[in-house]
Amino acid sequence: MSSTPARWVTRLLPLLVLVVWLAVGGGLGPYAGKLGEVATNDQAAFLPRSAESTRVLQAQEAFRQEETLPALVVWTADGGGPVDPAARSAATQALASLRGAEGVVGVPSPALPSEDGEALRGVVQLRPDLGDELPATLERIESAASAVPGTETWLAGPAATQADLGDAFAGIDGLLLMVALVTVLVILLLVYRSVLLPLLIILGAVFALGLACAVVYVLADHDVVRVDGQVQGILSILVIGAATDYALLLAARYREELAAREGAKVPAMRAALKQSFGPIVASAATVALGLLALLFSDLTNNRALGPVGAIGIVCAVLSAVTFLPAVLVLLGRAAYWPARPKATPDGEAAHPVWRKIAALVDRAPRKVWAGSLAALLACAAFSLTLDSKGVPFDEIFVKDAPSVAAQERLSEHFPGGAGNPAVVIADADAAERVRTAAEDADGVDSATLFATPGTARPLVADGRVRIDVTLTDAADSDAAKETVAALRTTLHAVPGADALVGGSSAQQYDTQVTAERDRKLIVPVVLVIILVILVGLLRSLLLPVLLVATVALNFLATLGVSALVFEHVLGFTGTDAAVPLYGFVFLVALGVDYNIFLMSRVREETELHGTREGLRRGLVATGGVITSAGVVLAATFAALGVIPLAFLVQIAFIVAFGVLLDTLVVRSLLVPALVRDIGARVWWPGALRHRP
Repeated sequence: MSSTPARWVTRLLPLLVLVVWLAVGGGLGPYAGKLGEVATNDQAAFLPRSAESTRVLQAQEAFRQEETLPALVVWTADGGGPVDPAARSAATQALASLRGAEGVVGVPSPALPSEDGEALRGVVQLRPDLGDELPATLERIESAASAVPGTETWLAGPAATQADLGDAFAGIDGLLLMVALVTVLVILLLVYRSVLLPLLIILGAVFALGLACAVVYVLADHDVVRVDGQVQGILSILVIGAATDYALLLAARYREELAAREGAKVPAMRAALKQSFGPIVASAATVALGLLALLFSDLTNNRALGPVGAIGIVCAVLSAVTFLPAVLVLLGRAAYWPARPKATPDGEAAHPVWRKIAALVDRAPRKVWAGSLAALLACAAFSLTLDSKGVPFDEIFVKDAPSVAAQERLSEHFPGGAGNPAVVIADADAAERVRTAAEDADGVDSATLFATPGTARPLVADGRVRIDVTLTDAADSDAAKETVAALRTTLHAVPGADALVGGSSAQQYDTQVTAERDRKLIVPVVLVIILVILVGLLRSLLLPVLLVATVALNFLATLGVSALVFEHVLGFTGTDAAVPLYGFVFLVALGVDYNIFLMSRVREETELHGTREGLRRGLVATGGVITSAGVVLAATFAALGVIPLAFLVQIAFIVAFGVLLDTLVVRSLLVPALVRDIGARVWWPGALRHRP
């Protein structure tokens, strides 16, 4: 009689959990597609908080009668050569006809000729809040400008770039998610040869993503967190990959327990959860806390990713330890159909490949770790060649983008910084001295005082003036950044000027400097966080240090390979300044996950069989599931490559390649061989080192 209520509880509780998750999926799932409503792709919002360029951006507000988004119109003669004088008049009239048009602010500028006479340039100021209406507004501008006979029209400037960014991120909600889910499903079907289990794992990942997106949506809508297209894309990939990894670990352990207990569903799940819960939570903690370490960054988009990514990881864990256990208990053996879980000693019959690998590690550990270490060090040597000073404007988009082609035409006929000047804010009393000093500086084409509309008088706001400085080099070039650094030194020395130098080139320079500072601060913080978690989980000091060192080496080796691939295969001349830090956080935090899965099982087996046999059994039992989890995670991050932006393509390659390298070399060969060679001392100073 007393067992009857218990049976009802064990039957009803999984069903109740399943109903709750179905409600979560149905009610919150749509938020995965609504997150773009609270996302912003305004790059000015993602600058270093304390940088000089950020203070300039704030000071510029006083000089704006109305905040605008400039669109630059460029005309070149059909077939090249000088532009006909009549075309200049027609171009000015075309721009004037846009006055009062939907989305246009103020009076468009006249068409100004280049020094070589082969191009014209005009500026149309647009409302910055056009959103989805921006492409239609740019089409109206292009239509009006195209009426100039004998010329070819190009649209450049911030407005055109923002429109191209919108096109690039258009696949975030649909295409990226679909590619990731289909990729994971295909891999799971091929690896596990089960019809139902892959669908259950995918469903759990989708539920986790819906919950995460709903939480992030509410927080972003109340300005608690910030979301842009990059953060949105990484969140989707991170949740799907992590939820799948955790689900695979639990499902594999449940299959073992189910076979050993002759199909007793509840006891098998109780045992599987008991053995898997610790490693799953520890693994999630390394990723979540590693992401939260980004809050130490001075870059706003880095800080934005931290809490958003951590929320995603928490939701992934919640799904893996509630939804999946509930549905597996309800289905039992049927979840693995048509395969049938069978009791096999040590899992050896089910994993013959890993039995051979374990035998190799056991037989010649020193040769295995020496060879693996040599290969990783050789790859790591090339990490010094990775240029992370930023991606040139013409490489931001992987595919051809109209704004990039237009900027190239603009740079051919006008100074490199035309339409994108450096901005200097200085005291009004020193205005002329600052302007003269700026104009005389190397790398500067011209410097003009920002005037009161309709007059030639400098506009003074709060006793300060604005000076627009046109550089001779393209705003995104290394030369322009060097000019900004030199210009700051020159203008800071002008007595009584209190000059600040900002603008696009200065923002890129400050971002690069800040990114380097962030790496020096955040990398040690992440390593300490992971070390503390590993010490608590493994109750050892030597082994956690060894694991952290190997994943750090894996990161350097991945950077080395990436440097070669980016330059010689993909044609990138550099990476975004934030790419190495993002790569480190993801690779080290995610890479140590697989070592956690392996070594927690090895510790469990060591308590029963000793270190040598425990290592062999742990490697054989977990080899298949961890490798498949690594392949799934790598493929999931590789899906980021469908978004045609250099930043995401670079992150996709670094994480995908790094996860595979860690899964196939570091976790499979290097770590087991080192543990085998060191022996029981690896558990120092824990009591397990004395176990015979």
